[in-house]
Amino acid sequence: MVKIPSPRRLFRSRCRSTTTSVGSADICAMVAEHEKIEWEVRPGGMLVQKRRSPEEGAAAVEYILVRVSTGWQWHDVSIDATATFGDLKVMLSLVTGLWPREQRLLYRGKERDDCEHLHMVGVQDKDKVLLLEDPAIKERKLRSTTLAQLMGVPCHSFIQV
Repeated sequence: MVKIPSPRRLFRSRCRSTTTSVGSADICAMVAEHEKIEWEVRPGGMLVQKRRSPEEGAAAVEYILVRVSTGWQWHDVSIDATATFGDLKVMLSLVTGLWPREQRLLYRGKERDDCEHLHMVGVQDKDKVLLLEDPAIKERKLRSTTLAQLMGVPCHSFIQV
């Protein structure tokens, strides 16, 4: 395997140009991106990007810490940066005891759907998310508990001992 010391040498003439056009800035950004890539020469002499094993790819998963507020409590949840808000709800159900369908997550003042990805919305490390209980489900629970209290015991004993 032959490792190229720096891909910048391949693009040196374009990045050092004194013109301030948008195209030259884009090329410089591409060169900066190429510095992160490892290259290898295949037996046929072709220069290609180095392959990564699945173990290396799994180790490259980025985790972020999300602070979730339930009003009076804070929960710090470590989750994959590319996860969805639905995945976050599942993790929060283990901590809070609320089912995912009973939760409403607010980020930057907007309620987020279960299918939206955290990184696409802009959630970064140590960002805050507000967790609210769905008011319709909360009202249903309240009605069922009051109905159960009004009903009392369904069977009455006829003989007292």
